Amino acid sequence: MKKNLLTLLLSLLAFTAFADPGSIRGSIKDAKSKEPLIGASVLIEGTQIGAAADVDGNFELANVPAGAYKIIVTFVSYQTKEIPNVRVESGNTTVIDTELSEEGTALQEVVVRGARATNTEVAVISEIKQLKPIAVGISAQQIQKSQDRDAASAIRRVPGVSIVDNRFVMIRGLGSRYNSVLINDVITPSSEVDTRSFSFDLVPSNIIDRMIVYKSGSAESPGDFAGGIIKIYTKRRPDQNFTEGAATIGYRANTTFQNVQTHSRSGANWLGLWNADQQLSTAFPKRSADFNSLSAPERATYGQLLPNTWALKSQTVNPDMRFALNMGRRFEIGNVDVSNLTNINYSLTNQFAEVGLKLYQNGLTANDVFESYTDQSYARQSRIGVLHNWTFRFSPVFNLEWKTLFNQLGNTETVVREGQRVVDGYDVRNYSQRFENRSIVTTQVSGDHKFGDLTKLNWITGFGYTGRWEPDWKRVRFQRVTGATGSDGQLAPYQVVAPIEPNPIDLGRFYSKLNERVLTLSVNGEHTLGNPTDREPNRIRFGVYGERKDRDYSARFYGYNTIGNASGILRGDIGTIFTPQNVAGQEGGLTIKDGTKDLDSYSGINNYYAAYLSGDMNFGSKAILTVGFRGEYNNQQLHSYIVNERKELVNNKLFIPLPSLNFTYKVSEKQNLRLAFSSTLNRAEFRELAPFTYFDFNLQADIRGNTALKTAKIQNIDAKWEFYPSTNELISVTGFYKYFKNPIETFLLPTGNGLAYTFINANNSTNYGVELEIRKGFQESTIPFLQNLTLVGNASLIKSTVNLGQFVEGPDLSGANVKYDLTGITDKKRPMANQSPYLINTGIYYAAPSGFQWNVLYNIFGQRIFAVGNLENPTVYEMPRNVVDLNISKKFKNQLELRLGIQDILNQPVRFSQDFNRDGKIGRDVTSKSASADQDIRRFRRGSYFTITAAYTFGKRTVIP
Repeated sequence: MKKNLLTLLLSLLAFTAFADPGSIRGSIKDAKSKEPLIGASVLIEGTQIGAAADVDGNFELANVPAGAYKIIVTFVSYQTKEIPNVRVESGNTTVIDTELSEEGTALQEVVVRGARATNTEVAVISEIKQLKPIAVGISAQQIQKSQDRDAASAIRRVPGVSIVDNRFVMIRGLGSRYNSVLINDVITPSSEVDTRSFSFDLVPSNIIDRMIVYKSGSAESPGDFAGGIIKIYTKRRPDQNFTEGAATIGYRANTTFQNVQTHSRSGANWLGLWNADQQLSTAFPKRSADFNSLSAPERATYGQLLPNTWALKSQTVNPDMRFALNMGRRFEIGNVDVSNLTNINYSLTNQFAEVGLKLYQNGLTANDVFESYTDQSYARQSRIGVLHNWTFRFSPVFNLEWKTLFNQLGNTETVVREGQRVVDGYDVRNYSQRFENRSIVTTQVSGDHKFGDLTKLNWITGFGYTGRWEPDWKRVRFQRVTGATGSDGQLAPYQVVAPIEPNPIDLGRFYSKLNERVLTLSVNGEHTLGNPTDREPNRIRFGVYGERKDRDYSARFYGYNTIGNASGILRGDIGTIFTPQNVAGQEGGLTIKDGTKDLDSYSGINNYYAAYLSGDMNFGSKAILTVGFRGEYNNQQLHSYIVNERKELVNNKLFIPLPSLNFTYKVSEKQNLRLAFSSTLNRAEFRELAPFTYFDFNLQADIRGNTALKTAKIQNIDAKWEFYPSTNELISVTGFYKYFKNPIETFLLPTGNGLAYTFINANNSTNYGVELEIRKGFQESTIPFLQNLTLVGNASLIKSTVNLGQFVEGPDLSGANVKYDLTGITDKKRPMANQSPYLINTGIYYAAPSGFQWNVLYNIFGQRIFAVGNLENPTVYEMPRNVVDLNISKKFKNQLELRLGIQDILNQPVRFSQDFNRDGKIGRDVTSKSASADQDIRRFRRGSYFTITAAYTFGKRTVIP
């Protein structure tokens, strides 16, 4: 049987080799500027065989019978060129590289430009095909079809990518900490306080040119990744002068026109800003010890400086609103070609959800409820985004660019929680009133230089700033004995729980502020060896990267406590309890205490330097090997003031060599086999190192850092087969394997009560899987409907295992680092946190020449660990949900476009379930047909989302000759 199969395989290969008539390929460039002529036509005279040049000026004529032909090359406003006696041999490829010269006169209403288009589906596929590392991507053209609002919505359509909390990216089942994000080739600062992550909802989709996700490492890329490197490229310069405006109105089921409870914030909240009265007065003593040594009346005097803004108000939720203004201009200053692209976005959106929250006893009995609540959660989010890019083309060999991106986001969140502490016998009513502001600014100046045909050099210098503020997050808990009645026979009133010492669960006000500044400098060079017109010339790439990051973080927490018996006050309305006359520090009243610890504020410095060298080695015309070496030096320091003395908490200096190999074998002009190996790493973030304790209201858990964290080291192996049937079609299969040494994972501390998480180094872990991507068009079909149809789909199967080892090191409840023997505490092996076992994305796109488009999109991810458990507290999983989106759009006279979008049509519940059986699966008790052994911890529906958008181009687009 094996012999027969081998004979059959060899016969098929032989038939394929000899049956192929032959082909012609080559490139077409401008004779003067040497830029590719995108769309130039190539035709074999006397036949119907022809093609158009792609974004790199390359073309291919397939299935050409053997013989000699005359080739006709044409392009608008260029002189036609005829190439006679082009010989094609059976099974071989003939290469033609030619140039066209401009005609003497230019035509009106025609744009002839050598700038490379990068934002189309064809362009992205072409770029991925030519990259040495294994990569996938999505174009602005596809994003526009999908009507995705931001980068988070768009990137989930990339193979192996899923989204957590509607803004954080996971690649190949690995959390955001294992992914690097670059905007215009500069590493972005983290947008979050508690984790290393970038919030993709900060980048509106209409400023994106393309997004490329690198799955394998290379010397040119940052070494701090394991899942992938996401490169977001913003729009560069326009081909035409234009001004466009767009307005969107949105309706969300279960939110829009509903009556909700919210709290007031002074200042320009609709711009994501707040007023001075929401900030903590500078009059407060800096240290809690100094503050708490004051008398109760003195502390109450400070408490009266905190505004009484606790009262809630009812309001009807208005429809969501979004506005966008896009402008593009090109002009000349002397001999310099100048262009500007400006985009301004504003949105005001709403989200209401009724959240079911349950905590269980987790003893021998299933569904033994400990606490049960229903949250009425309402959030209003405002966002302003500005993109402002300038490009200066001094000559064909020197370009200068200045790119600036600004985002300001404000989120006002109100949660009213009602329910029971079942075991303790109390009815509970909790309130959380929170305002969060985030600002991100990145500005970059870059230059591209060409030194002849062989050498190119580019440099980028940039500054980034991230700010995050939580001014006056108020939390209060009311309770009463379940079923208790007063003398009138009515239910007893709720009473505020005011503990003796401040704690984050009960009554208090929290303030935090983060400022992070990043300076970067990158220089990259490329030198071509041999003839630069070769299809695949050998190249050497080299470069350096430097980054300086400074972070300052501070938090303050104040709790209210009583003087004597203050039950009369504490039973009042939430809007009247904290009036100045009640917060007086007198008998029967309230005062405040400072619950802040010295470690609640810290400063960090990170110096990161890297250098790399890589080169190509061609083995004939089909095989190419890229060998790279990158060295990274990192110095991470963390400090905090303890009793007014600056103390060093962390000082990690580490140099790590990072080799990489990327091998491509061209089976044919349309088929590639790729193999890749790379060594990468994963560093701890400031927040994961800082021994600061943060309370998560939704999880009811403390989160604290670990100063003993080590840098994780990762070995990556990838293999990919890719097939390009046409310029906009793709079929690929990718397999990968990753081995982690000292991976950083979350760890649930063994505590007496409550939940407390930290970060630890596990011993090792593995992650492996397979990915499939298909993009299929039907341009050759005789049916017009099919000619306009494109099918896109990708799926991933992934498996991971974490081996914690016998001991892990982390902080205890006092903050001191100890070694935990895991015997009897937790499972020593489990899947990696946040890792999905499967991901599926599919889409059907229809685009008619008349300007009518529609698409249907589907997405699902597999059950993944949301919160790591132990033997006392089961692991909590985020459960799969099917998401279907529908988008329809129509253009009218190329000036007006109307769009209808329906997102999350099925509106399936978001579920977080705990694995009571500890079998790694969420299901039913095998001993009972009705009772579920695994319970939902949180459950809610976001609501289907309907949007109508009108986009209009003002005036007529100005065509630039």
